[in-house]
Amino acid sequence: MRVNTLKRAAIAFALALPGAAIAAVVAAPAAHADGCYTWNRTLTQGRSGDDVRQLQIRVAGWAGNRDIVENDGRYGPKTAAAVKRFQQAYGLRADGIAGPQTYAKLYQLQDNDCTPAHFSYGELDNGCGGSGWSGGPLSAAQTKQNALRTMWKLEALRKSLGDKPLNVSSGFRSRACNNQVGGASDSQHLYGNAADVTSRTSSLCQVARAARNNGFSGIYGPGYPDHDDHVHVDSRRENNSDSSSNTTSWSAPDCGIGAGND
Repeated sequence: MRVNTLKRAAIAFALALPGAAIAAVVAAPAAHADGCYTWNRTLTQGRSGDDVRQLQIRVAGWAGNRDIVENDGRYGPKTAAAVKRFQQAYGLRADGIAGPQTYAKLYQLQDNDCTPAHFSYGELDNGCGGSGWSGGPLSAAQTKQNALRTMWKLEALRKSLGDKPLNVSSGFRSRACNNQVGGASDSQHLYGNAADVTSRTSSLCQVARAARNNGFSGIYGPGYPDHDDHVHVDSRRENNSDSSSNTTSWSAPDCGIGAGND
């Protein structure tokens, strides 16, 4: 875990203040100290723009059962519902409107490079010991952006499991790495869209079941061939660059997931 102590302390203080004071603190230059992104307006349904897109990245893991939040820059019902679930999870006023308190919590959660507090780019680029973000079907920049979205979904999954650590055993893989480990020819790992995870505090079935509510359209776990020691999660439904259809595919038979038991 990587923590910017001063930033987190300042934002925690902001969250404890009354609503008017929160707005003042969040609007102050200190909010920029995270070196990542600052929202400058309240967002509600009907809004659009890059600030909506940035919000969608961070609430993608709160999509709800069998759903996803499109990263399209349009604040529609799915985005509002995800924001509301995020607010509920963190004890904020749950109205589906992204304003000062929601932003203060996001500032508290994100690090200077925009990754969530409990995950890092290094963790998602370790399929074969780290190879940068090149060597896959997409540009390094797009692959890294996909990995960022994956991390925010993992952050939501971690929160859903009681804020207990999740270990990423494999994230992005270059083609060479994917071939080395015997991955599927068009694996979501190639796109930065996937992670294989384990937990010391939750069973694999608990992880797989929770992941159904955190925006993952691909889930494979216990009972699926070669997945008895980890849970694979991915965002295949959002991937328009692979050769598979944009559908949901879940299979963890030992956990009651798949074969009509979703």
